Amino acid sequence: MLRQALTALLDRHGIDVVAAEADGRAAVDAVQRLSPDVAVLDVAMPILNGVDAARDIAGLAPACAVILLSGIDDTRFVREALKVGVRGFVQKSQGSDDLIHAIEEVRSGRLYVSPGASQAIVDACATPSAGDGSHLTPRERQVLQLVGEGKSTKQIAEVLHISVKTAEFHRGRLMKKLNVHDTANLVRYAIREGWIAP
Repeated sequence: MLRQALTALLDRHGIDVVAAEADGRAAVDAVQRLSPDVAVLDVAMPILNGVDAARDIAGLAPACAVILLSGIDDTRFVREALKVGVRGFVQKSQGSDDLIHAIEEVRSGRLYVSPGASQAIVDACATPSAGDGSHLTPRERQVLQLVGEGKSTKQIAEVLHISVKTAEFHRGRLMKKLNVHDTANLVRYAIREGWIAP
């Protein structure tokens, strides 16, 4: 429903929506296939979160400007998002005009930060990065998100197109890095740090 509502809203403002995908991996595939000017990504998308999807998009379609939608009023994702080339930050609590304005700005090559997110940007640039997930590799963050979504090691391997053994390796390394010893604590960490929605 949300994707349909956003599509209708953008349509009414003369913005052509070429795809509306349900998860981060599908969004990356759509960008690669359709080469849009702008991609609007939710931070908390399933399978591949918005920050990691933005990283993949930057590698596959550097001309595509990425806007990150966030419902979280903190600095967790900002530093990493800036590093991977996100050009716009819009909080979901802002009005629809804010998203329209963000799309226009990033299409023109500018950076856009919604008023509600501007303090979070300043804070993220001014404070140390502990807890933002930047000490994890992109693959470890993907595994963390998929574990948090309840996927088994075999399912993680299928989603990421890797062997079960490789998925087990990443999961084990992730648990060692985070000093957690069971899946429940791994899920709690993912929720607490905002990599998945509770």
